[in-house]
Amino acid sequence: MLIQHSTYILLEYTKLGILIIFSLIISFVILYLSIILSRTNPDAQKVSTYECGFEPYEDAKDLFDIRFYLVAMLFLLFDLEAAFFFPWVVSFGALDSNGFWYMIDFIFELLIGYAYAWHIGALHWN
Repeated sequence: MLIQHSTYILLEYTKLGILIIFSLIISFVILYLSIILSRTNPDAQKVSTYECGFEPYEDAKDLFDIRFYLVAMLFLLFDLEAAFFFPWVVSFGALDSNGFWYMIDFIFELLIGYAYAWHIGALHWN
């Protein structure tokens, strides 16, 4: 019984190994063919800077204002936190009172963070 079980496991791992080797060969062949068959003849327009269809009007190495990054990070933070509302709403009927109060605490902390960001002026552009 033990010999049959180990041969079965070896057979399954052999199938998995063949699949991995086959997928690696196919991916390397595709990568190699794309390098060999692609045309590389860059012209001036192909290597130029592209900014939404307009000619570049500033140096690309100029620094952005730090408020841009702060607003972007705050957007991501509040957007991801708002994404937690969907599973809560979907499973609201199956939750007990603890689930309700945990989410109320989460909303309260979210509002405190929003009020703090508003208070320090992180959302204002001068």
